[in-house]
Amino acid sequence: MKTIRRIALFTVPLIALFLSGCGKNKDGSVPAKQDKIHIRVWETDGGIDEFIKQAGKEFSKLRPDVAVDYIYVGLPAMVETLEIDAPAGVAPDIITSPHDTLGIIVSKKLVLPTRNPGDISRKVLGACSKALTYNGTMYGYPVSAETYALFYNKKLIKEQDVPKTWDALVGWSGEFIANNPRRYPFVMDFMNMYYSVIFTTMNGNRLYGESGSEGQNPHMGTKDAIRGMEFFQSLREKLGIGSTELNTATCDGLFSSGNAAMYVTGLWNVKPFEKAGIDFGVAALPSLPGENKPAASFSGTRGMFVTAASKHPDVAADFLEFLLTPEMQQLRFSLTGAMPSIDTAVSSKYMAGFTKQLGYAFPMPSIPAMGNMWSESSEALRNIWNGADVAEEMRLLNEKIKG
Repeated sequence: MKTIRRIALFTVPLIALFLSGCGKNKDGSVPAKQDKIHIRVWETDGGIDEFIKQAGKEFSKLRPDVAVDYIYVGLPAMVETLEIDAPAGVAPDIITSPHDTLGIIVSKKLVLPTRNPGDISRKVLGACSKALTYNGTMYGYPVSAETYALFYNKKLIKEQDVPKTWDALVGWSGEFIANNPRRYPFVMDFMNMYYSVIFTTMNGNRLYGESGSEGQNPHMGTKDAIRGMEFFQSLREKLGIGSTELNTATCDGLFSSGNAAMYVTGLWNVKPFEKAGIDFGVAALPSLPGENKPAASFSGTRGMFVTAASKHPDVAADFLEFLLTPEMQQLRFSLTGAMPSIDTAVSSKYMAGFTKQLGYAFPMPSIPAMGNMWSESSEALRNIWNGADVAEEMRLLNEKIKG
């Protein structure tokens, strides 16, 4: 999920329309008199746009009566835009959304349950079907899986030196800093809870509990979460980061320019780093202090959903099932680098690291309270990073993210 990696908001007037068919109205809707059924798909870009276009053409070969129209809409504006467009009769047939927003889009009655959920669940990875199940009902079709792992630059760190623990990472960083004053031993977007949640998972602690459904009982004020965040706070000086502002774009730039030895990020960065000429590898995350297995990361599932406002829900469902075939999953990987949501082989020397990490990951909770978590956690992370009392900040955060 390039969460988080969150894509900038786009207001309705700025939405760019890239449609595969012709004869559309200015708002993207299709005139009533058409020879073909037009399925309108709202998606983002970065390779996903090309995937939808190519998949649409392949689907139309099987269904000549159907045309798939790709329309760019950014996340997270998609949900709020759908709320506006649905009553106006110009809503799409299909939207996309990371699974952690499932509770919101279901509670707003914007999407339909999965057609043939038993068949779909058997076809996709177990973590993906679980991620798109809400209150016992499956919604949407999981088109990709994701988690993040530890990227390392082979020119800056030997493969045998890649740390398996955070303590080892800190120890290695001290020597690296002494010998490379203008480079960073390790970077990540520390102010983004998508990544920094790993420090709250000591001793099996989980945001909103093991099931991810305890909206009124967040687990951010526990002793384990506080202890992990105290270690998080210590990394600022130990890693030589100081006051450096490390957002995702900055970290991407540092690693792609060869100025960072290690970086926690996801599959979506494989192609950009290859293009930049970086010789890198991917390993599971280091274990937290006192533990002996990779730190638990968020796992994400990108879902595509038939909207409740769709005029052709069965055809839309047909297309989304088509996207779960091995051929389409392999095409998606080749264009986007996203991990397939089904058990199918892809050609990548990096997949082993991600697959190992996925075994220690847990799905981002999909309850509506996650909206509070995303909006409130950045301030807490920044305060802690800058030296605030960890226990107090985590107590306050725990209260703010109840929902």
